[in-house]
Amino acid sequence: MSEGVWQDIVHILQQPYLALIILVALAFDFCNGFHDAANSIATVVSTRVLRPLTAVIWAAWWNFAAAWFFGVQVADTVAKWVNPVYVTPEVIFAGLVGAILWDLITWRFALPTSSSHALLGGFGGAAIVFAHKYAGVVKQDKLWETVAFIVIAPLIGMILGWIFVTIVMWVCRRETPAKMDKHFRIVQLVTAALYSLGHGGNDAQKTMGIIAALLYATIWRSQEAVFASGKVDFPFWIVIICCLAIGLGTMAGGWRIVKTMGMKITKLRPYSGACAESAAAVSLFLSARLGIPVSTTHTITGAIVGVGSVQRLSAVRWGVAGKVVWAWILTIPMSAIMAAIAFYIILLFHKIFA
Repeated sequence: MSEGVWQDIVHILQQPYLALIILVALAFDFCNGFHDAANSIATVVSTRVLRPLTAVIWAAWWNFAAAWFFGVQVADTVAKWVNPVYVTPEVIFAGLVGAILWDLITWRFALPTSSSHALLGGFGGAAIVFAHKYAGVVKQDKLWETVAFIVIAPLIGMILGWIFVTIVMWVCRRETPAKMDKHFRIVQLVTAALYSLGHGGNDAQKTMGIIAALLYATIWRSQEAVFASGKVDFPFWIVIICCLAIGLGTMAGGWRIVKTMGMKITKLRPYSGACAESAAAVSLFLSARLGIPVSTTHTITGAIVGVGSVQRLSAVRWGVAGKVVWAWILTIPMSAIMAAIAFYIILLFHKIFA
């Protein structure tokens, strides 16, 4: 390890409160993988290409491997999500607690919501409560860009999924269904890996951004300097531990949501599953390149709806899809409310034990 890494570790260990918040951040990252495991494996499991255990190991490995394939543009966006004047350890701690609580609630009800938006909502909500105002707390351009992609991301996934499956059905129009399934069982291994790679590359970066914001607010140079220079540094140790945490979470598996994603929205076969994963992977690679913190959940859900609607609109169970969309809409405000409550509880504990 370099001297800088050892210095960071020493500083963190000297401040137990700081170390606790980093552990909570990694716990959120683990929950993200746990919650979103269904996104990574639902299609490949529902088409019976892989058994559930094999599928989560396959997805987890590619989540971790993303550390070497992507930059940190999304992490940079998250680190600058809140005005640095209002970034404190308590704000970050409360934001993480709010996001984790919302993830666990939606997991309990088998709803595939966005861990990314839960984190951003929690971070912003805690900062707004700390500042006692809304204006100037959250970066407005990033906020509206993220809100816009709540709609845009699933639409991109849906359109690409529709296009890909239409092309496949035309190219393979003379093939028997059994022969198509045989070929696409192999293809789907690759597309599942690509999607998991995009998932790890996009979602792990949110936790990287949170940890960087915490360290800049405490032991590194000030957040104000970061905003002035526009430069956020991400030591590779942060990248590694975040990709490892999300990979381990994926291995733990979010089995409750698998059924919703892979079986309840529409019926999938290997060729349609491969098309959905390909569409979602392309969307995630593009968003990671642009530094937009999109939801991997929204993207894969849109892609599944897209491939399902090619045959006929009735092939998609719109009632289930509607419940999922409502959960998406509520994610940012609900995680913000939970983070706000967590912030006051944290302050209360500080007063009691100070």
